Amino acid sequence: MKAPCVSLCLLGAGLFLCSAHARGLRRCLISMNLRRVEESFRGIKTAIQAKDTFHSVTILSPPETLHGTQPLDVCCVTKNLLAFYVDRVFKDHQELSPQIMRKISSLANAFLYMRKTLQQCQKLCHCRQEATNATRIIHDNYDQLEVRSAAIKALGELDVFLAWIDKHHGGTSAASRQGS
Repeated sequence: MKAPCVSLCLLGAGLFLCSAHARGLRRCLISMNLRRVEESFRGIKTAIQAKDTFHSVTILSPPETLHGTQPLDVCCVTKNLLAFYVDRVFKDHQELSPQIMRKISSLANAFLYMRKTLQQCQKLCHCRQEATNATRIIHDNYDQLEVRSAAIKALGELDVFLAWIDKHHGGTSAASRQGS
């Protein structure tokens, strides 16, 4: 009689812990309208990419960076790349056009919001070596170019990162898209 009772208690405790963990992970998802972010980028994409003189170089696209990301590494890679764009790319980019600067500012604010959302679940966002290596490759690719050229290149590839975010965090962003 005690064995089934103990098993039932263990099962209940396990389900409770799984439920608590799942609720915590839900807070880690990016729950914002990515469509507006993508529209802001589309509004400047042509102008930014026209300034890119290194057509054979990529920062985000090599297979060992984003495309090979394992599900366990998505949170860490997202967190690291949001920091990369906020702390380096948006700050390094120098823009003369006020219209483009407003769009870039809007993008930077959206990235700050996403970054803040992910910081709320720092304990649940573990960085394995594979995730660290992927983001290190992106930083190395960026560092191989002169700062201004690297910022232009990384901004021009923003659609790659946005598509990746949509793919890996699409559960909540898709729900927010229906609200627009």
